[in-house]
Amino acid sequence: MPDSSARHALVIGAGLAGAATCAALARRGWRLTLLDAATGPAQGASALPVGMLSPHVTRAPTPMSRLSALGVAATLDELQRRVPQGHGWRTCEVDNLGHHPGRWPAAMVRPAALVKAWLDESAQLGLLECRWQANVHKLLRQSGLWQALDTHGECLAQAPVVVVASAYGSHALLTGASSLVDGDALPLRPVKGQMSLGELHEAPWAARPQRDDGVFVPCYEDAGLAPQWPTRLWAMGSTYERGENSTHLSASAHERNAIGLESLCAPAAAALREAQAQGSLLGWAQVRCASQDRLPLVGAVPDGKTLEERMVQAGPRRGRMSLAETPRHDGLFMLSALGSRGIALAPWCASRLAATMEGEPTPDEQADLLRAIDPARFASKRARR
Repeated sequence: MPDSSARHALVIGAGLAGAATCAALARRGWRLTLLDAATGPAQGASALPVGMLSPHVTRAPTPMSRLSALGVAATLDELQRRVPQGHGWRTCEVDNLGHHPGRWPAAMVRPAALVKAWLDESAQLGLLECRWQANVHKLLRQSGLWQALDTHGECLAQAPVVVVASAYGSHALLTGASSLVDGDALPLRPVKGQMSLGELHEAPWAARPQRDDGVFVPCYEDAGLAPQWPTRLWAMGSTYERGENSTHLSASAHERNAIGLESLCAPAAAALREAQAQGSLLGWAQVRCASQDRLPLVGAVPDGKTLEERMVQAGPRRGRMSLAETPRHDGLFMLSALGSRGIALAPWCASRLAATMEGEPTPDEQADLLRAIDPARFASKRARR
């Protein structure tokens, strides 16, 4: 466990990942400085009007299905403890109509409500300082402290520890101006998601949410929704556009949502297309972050420069480098690549990250799972010693 003087961390990114990290560390007594380029929290993908918290069901266990099982339970516990029903979430069931059909317990969640609850908790403990419109361009380590620098080279904040939780922005920050990791060793990709939605004026088109190629929410009511959204709405989506790094709404993405909705609820698909033709269809689009293997990156960041030096020293006859042998940056961690499962994965991943930062032992039954989401897994596969 770090001594008290070292228990100060910069957290970069104020979405689900960053806010969950703040809460997990604040509960352990860490002092936190949260930096985000926006004017407030949950301004990126975490501004989704409504998302679905539900299991990831597979015939045989996979790393993602195991993560999902742990994560859904952790998120549901956080919601029940910290967010009143009807003010950011509602329990429901979801009909899974594609692979592994069935009806599963679920919850409709407005991510920003969770973000606010976690940041409020951290602030009430007296351990959180938020700095908005703080665009971190580069990370630099000097005299045992990590400095977060803006585009002019001015220091925005500094601390012995940094957690990068800025979704796809994590890639540019760590591999670009900071030059802390080689891009191939941190293969993060943008994934655009667009949701189609509208105000619900009548009875819902379905009794409960439906899921196949996208998720259809027939009715969600929440007085805390942002002013641009109706307090009673229906929603379909979102799309999953790999490699797309834009937030503009497109008619083609609305049509993809309509096509996906046809197999779930034909009347709703017809209503979506009618609203689009009349110009009354609402939409939301944002960029999420996914890794090459679609699993999160949670843990200590690999040290690209030291890794290259070791590879050169080892020469041509080098064997595979294990995760334990892969060099890491001292005091530099990340929580990223949650993809479209940020609601389910953020709190559990943040809790495990905090435990790692505290030097707590890994439960034996989770050791392989934590190796599967280690940020150094790609570097260790590339490196040969």
